[in-house]
Amino acid sequence: MLWNEPNNLSHWDFEMDPEWRIFANMARQGGAAVRAENREVTRALGGISPIDPDFIRLMKGHGALDQIDVVAVHGFPLDWNHWTIHEWPDKITEIEAATDLPIWVSEAGVSSFGAEEVQQFGLNRTAELLIGRVPRIHWYSLHDLPRTWPATTRHREAEGSAYYRHFYMGLIREDGTPKLALERFAEYAPKLGICQWFHYEDPRLDASVRHLRDLGVRHLRTGLSWADRLRPNALQWFDRQMSALEEFDVTLTLCFTPEEKGLRPHHTSPPQKIEEFADFCSEMTRRYV
Repeated sequence: MLWNEPNNLSHWDFEMDPEWRIFANMARQGGAAVRAENREVTRALGGISPIDPDFIRLMKGHGALDQIDVVAVHGFPLDWNHWTIHEWPDKITEIEAATDLPIWVSEAGVSSFGAEEVQQFGLNRTAELLIGRVPRIHWYSLHDLPRTWPATTRHREAEGSAYYRHFYMGLIREDGTPKLALERFAEYAPKLGICQWFHYEDPRLDASVRHLRDLGVRHLRTGLSWADRLRPNALQWFDRQMSALEEFDVTLTLCFTPEEKGLRPHHTSPPQKIEEFADFCSEMTRRYV
């Protein structure tokens, strides 16, 4: 998967790329680089949030979909989106009208910020509406985000309760105890997959593998950060992560610009040299696919 939520201002600096032409070129070159390394791997455009068919049409017009096999969407109607959870099928239909490519739901989730019962309802209703409607679904996420870690969003605490909901998206609390929705999730696996981001040298990795195995998960979405690639011993961590996840069907998201390689020193920035992102895509494909 090439990038994550490119139409979300927390994940792409649109002021530096107001028409997304740089991003489209980056997706096209990244997709071509993946294909050159392995002709069998499925190439997905980073899941979009909000779900916007006009953005998919824009990407098509810019040629971004020329090297893409799947488009993906993210939806959080009980936390951040301005539509109801019952509209999930309509949202898929909107994207189907914009492209002939298959559509995955690479993130769908509900926080337990207000009550765990709300998350449990959201899981049940999401599964009812999406299983059989799209070929791939990843529930976001397995773990709550630890409160001492920052959520990846540009405005952070200025977002009010919307920001703090990021920390309650997991099926498992920060202390490792299960929420109400965890047991129910096992009834939907393997038709329902999981999206779980792992931070650099994440101490939850081995426990996560055990939980995923116990739940019967087959499809896992995670990521490798281009920015992390420049850390000392980055490949040792990448190797450990990918080796631990080898038993799963992994959707591997490649994203986050190194500060020194962006038009601005920020992970959301378009890169100064698009070909360097393509080189990262080639290296990761060659090493792990």
